[in-house]
Amino acid sequence: MSTAAKLPLSRAVPPGGWTALAWCAATAYALVVFVRLPGEVPAILPFRDPFDRSAASWWYLAVATMVALAGSALLRRRPLPAVALLLAGSVAAAMALNSTRIAFLQFLAVDVALCFIAAARPRRTSIAATGMALAVLAGYAVTRVLLRYPVGTSTQLAVALSAAVAWLIGNTIRQTRDHAHQMAASHAAEAVTAERLRISRELHDSVAHSIGIIALQAGAASRVIDTQPTAARSAMTAVEAASRQTLSELRRMLGLLRDAEPRHDRAQFEPMPGLADAERLAATTGAAGVSVDLRWRGEHRPLPPDIDIAAYRIIQESLTNVVRHAHTTNCRVFIDHRDDWLSIVVEDDGRGTGPTTGTGYGIAGMRERVDLLHGHFHAGPRPEGGFRATARIPIPAAPR
Repeated sequence: MSTAAKLPLSRAVPPGGWTALAWCAATAYALVVFVRLPGEVPAILPFRDPFDRSAASWWYLAVATMVALAGSALLRRRPLPAVALLLAGSVAAAMALNSTRIAFLQFLAVDVALCFIAAARPRRTSIAATGMALAVLAGYAVTRVLLRYPVGTSTQLAVALSAAVAWLIGNTIRQTRDHAHQMAASHAAEAVTAERLRISRELHDSVAHSIGIIALQAGAASRVIDTQPTAARSAMTAVEAASRQTLSELRRMLGLLRDAEPRHDRAQFEPMPGLADAERLAATTGAAGVSVDLRWRGEHRPLPPDIDIAAYRIIQESLTNVVRHAHTTNCRVFIDHRDDWLSIVVEDDGRGTGPTTGTGYGIAGMRERVDLLHGHFHAGPRPEGGFRATARIPIPAAPR
């Protein structure tokens, strides 16, 4: 049984609901202020008390409430007209209370709307809405001054400041959300790039070696097919074996790529190669005309899968480079397996300098594999001649 995650209250209630709630709370407070309990001394007001002298104030307040609620309903679809209605309601409420200024409580719904607009709308829209709010505050104060009515200047400035703060809060929320989206997109792009590099390394390391063997054996067979048919047949047998191995590798990789959903029947694909296949790799290279002297040191123990396949690929790519570039008939592979590190050295006495320059990806792929495992890799000519590739990979401690 699946249960849907509940939205937080701030997102479950629409922006218009919050502005309507703010308006109703502010209006209720204003009404409570004018209710005098028995025995309470009436407040001495410097202006006419609308609730004592005239019923028109009640109509002003009712109209202000209807206009503000209409603006709240429009806030999601039409933000600027919604702010205009909320501002009109604030002015009508101030007139109903015969206030010397638009008080903060009558302006609270406008502040909430400005915050939501700055958080969800383009900056141009939010700046326009904030400008409208500040213009209405200034216009209300100027109108009272022209009519020679008192003006609450300090309170009016504080309300204007609250509008600016509301815009800043909303703008900060929007910037934070945009930054989070950009970071998520960047991480997704990096993940795609890393996956493409991984697939490229696997294809290069698994296919390039076999294709190199196939090319050498096919060339040798074509040269001796008339004079040495037995040797040509042996070479073509090696070509067939290498072709089947390459096809198997490609099928395994394509199967893993096509299987987008995680499954438990991965055993239907052939297992990934590892150091246990080094002997077979040496035999395949020997069939191509390069004898491999494989030497083991240390204790043979199971390795973590990522280190195991990386070690195999490093040996495979190094032997491919020997076959292609070294112009020699023998090479040496040293595998030193210790408790906390694994060392691999592949060297030859050939005349080639190895693919240290050019557009090849073999050395770069080996270095990337070792770097991902926090190891050290070096490849270059030997002082005494030939070429050497060295990789040292740390082995994490096994959990107790």
